[in-house]
Amino acid sequence: MQVWETSQTGSVSSLSSVESITDSTSSNRSLGRISGGNVTGDMNKNAGSVNLLFNFSESMHNNVNQYHHHQRHHQHHPQYNFQQNCVKRHPTHPPAPLNNHTHHPGRRKSDNKASTYGMNYLLSSYGNYVSSGTGTPWKTRKYSPGVDGLHEEVVDFYNFMSPRPEEAAMRKEVVDRIETVIKELWPTADVQIFGSFSTGLYLPTSDIDLVVFGKWECPPLQQLEQALRKHNVAEPFSIKVLDKATVPIIKLTDQETEVKVDISFNVETGVKAAFFIKDYTRRYPVLPYLIFVLKQFLLQRDLNEVFTGGISSYSLILMVISFLQLHPRIDASNPNINLGILLIEFFELYGRHFNYLKTGIRVKNGGAYMAKEDMMKVMTNGFRPSMLCIEDPLMPGNDVGRSSYGAMQVQQVFDYAYIVLGHAMSPLARSYPNKDIDSTLGRIIKVTQEVIDYREWIMTKWGGRHLARMESQGKSSVCVTSAYHLDCLVW
Repeated sequence: MQVWETSQTGSVSSLSSVESITDSTSSNRSLGRISGGNVTGDMNKNAGSVNLLFNFSESMHNNVNQYHHHQRHHQHHPQYNFQQNCVKRHPTHPPAPLNNHTHHPGRRKSDNKASTYGMNYLLSSYGNYVSSGTGTPWKTRKYSPGVDGLHEEVVDFYNFMSPRPEEAAMRKEVVDRIETVIKELWPTADVQIFGSFSTGLYLPTSDIDLVVFGKWECPPLQQLEQALRKHNVAEPFSIKVLDKATVPIIKLTDQETEVKVDISFNVETGVKAAFFIKDYTRRYPVLPYLIFVLKQFLLQRDLNEVFTGGISSYSLILMVISFLQLHPRIDASNPNINLGILLIEFFELYGRHFNYLKTGIRVKNGGAYMAKEDMMKVMTNGFRPSMLCIEDPLMPGNDVGRSSYGAMQVQQVFDYAYIVLGHAMSPLARSYPNKDIDSTLGRIIKVTQEVIDYREWIMTKWGGRHLARMESQGKSSVCVTSAYHLDCLVW
């Protein structure tokens, strides 16, 4: 089965199974470690942790792309070897692919507060008018060189963007308002949250997913829409009824908070998926860190939803889980892994090597790469595997990526990020005049001032409410047991 491909050359390598990758790289040394039992910002500075960079890349080229018979020039350090290869392949700055937001900002910005469309244009055009730190509010210290510094930045970004108690309290109020309307219509209905608000893996502007369980012959979308309009819960023109979608939903934007909400009826898979994701965040401590960076990366490019030409959060999470499951060298359950290395290797895999034409992703039973011909045999309703074919671990006949028609746009920006971060790891980057104030992670992701202001507004408005609620009801109202995981919401 052809699992990997090199998209830059258009050639494809053959591989019978993913096990051949794992077996042939089992003798490789492990990744650089971080001191302590948790993922922290303090890297172990031993030389070995740096020299082991991108064995994943090297082993893939050595074991998978066997048709490349040209002689490589090896240096003493594998890190230097990778960096030189990257610079040789891409000696100049790569052209920005579609949706990388380097265009003139004349196009009207969408209601996506996190969109960076036009930001690079403004930075390049107005120079000193915009502070050099614009877009990287998580960067408050000087980082170590190379991948150690990238690891530290990923940790700082995660800590900065993780949900705050005030944000959780605000979202709970949104759910309460909508639940009140639903209960007025159907007193016995059961309203449950799922998606990122349930798992704790939500960004400041992420939407809320709700599902309503009750006894109806068909989803009462129009009835609920009218009730929401009557109670002025949503912004007047934000309510949309998508009754022709695979899963019929109501989409709206809460009038008071500008939080987007999706409401479905009698769909159990979303709730089950939330429990599934929570389980994997416990298995793989590095998973939330990667998810936060990757979700922001796609969100600011408007590639975080299927209907805007991107992929769903569920698809992205399954891609990361598969990447960690089938990594040829690491034990993803170990929290002491260099996040910088993992991030670049993720972009390398899905931006450059993964064969989207012939290979599907399976997560259940430890994970595997599957030939699409084999996956088609178990597809329901006669569907053919999509370009980004991901078997739903909860419904094996369902292709999670079925509606992701813009999957190749996502592949392009992943490849772009791999090139950019590869250049940032180059020894030449250490001689840049702005190396001390520059952000490596900021080369591929930014946080807009609009998002920063929105979070400040939430802190100001809900800070007092949150404290009052905690004092009057005790800590049972919102239970937060870790930086990334909401364990319970008591209504």
